[in-house]
Amino acid sequence: MEGAKLIIEEINREAELKIKYILEEAKKKAEELRKEAEKRAKAKAEWIIRKAQTQAELEKQRIIASAKLEVRRKKLALQEELINEVLEALKERLTSISEEEYLEVLKELIIQGIEELGEEKVIVASNKETLALLEKHLDDIKKEAKERLGKDIEIGIGTPIETIGGVVIYNSDGSIRIDNTFEARMERFQSDLRSRIAKTLFG
Repeated sequence: MEGAKLIIEEINREAELKIKYILEEAKKKAEELRKEAEKRAKAKAEWIIRKAQTQAELEKQRIIASAKLEVRRKKLALQEELINEVLEALKERLTSISEEEYLEVLKELIIQGIEELGEEKVIVASNKETLALLEKHLDDIKKEAKERLGKDIEIGIGTPIETIGGVVIYNSDGSIRIDNTFEARMERFQSDLRSRIAKTLFG
C-alpha cells in the first residue's frame, strides 16, 4: 500500500508540474499574442493616422488652391471693372471737350500720323462733324505740320467714317493707314492700362 501511495503522489507531482508548465506556456503564448495584437493595432493606428494626415494635407492644399483661384478671379473681375470705369470716363471726357481743345487734339493726331507714314501727301478721314471742323482749319493744320515736320504737307479731306472722334490718316493711294481714331487709341490704351492694373493687383 505504501508503494502505491508513493506512485500516486509521484503521478500527482508530475501532473502538477505538467499543468504548471502548460499554464506557463499558455500564459507566455497569450502574452505573445497580446503583444503581437498590440503591435498590429499600433501599426494600424499609425497607418490610419498617416492616412488621415495625408488626407488632411490634401484637403488643406485643395482649400488653399481654391482660395487662391477665387482671389485671382476677384482680382480679374476688379481689373475689368477698373478698366471699364477708366474707359467710360475717358470716352465721356473725349466727347465733351470744347471745339478749340478738340482741334488741338486733332492736329496732334494728324501730325503723329504723318510722321509715322513718312509721306508728304496724306488723306484724313473721320466723322462728318470732325471733317467739317478740319476743313475749316485746314490751312492752320498744314502750317503747324510744316513748322513741326520741316516740310510742306498736302492734306486731303477723305470720306466720312463711323467714329466717335479722332482721325484715320492714309497715304496718297490709301494702301497704308494710321488709325488715330479715339476708339483705336483707347484700344491701345486699354492694353497698356490692363498691364498697369494687372501689375498693381498681381505684382
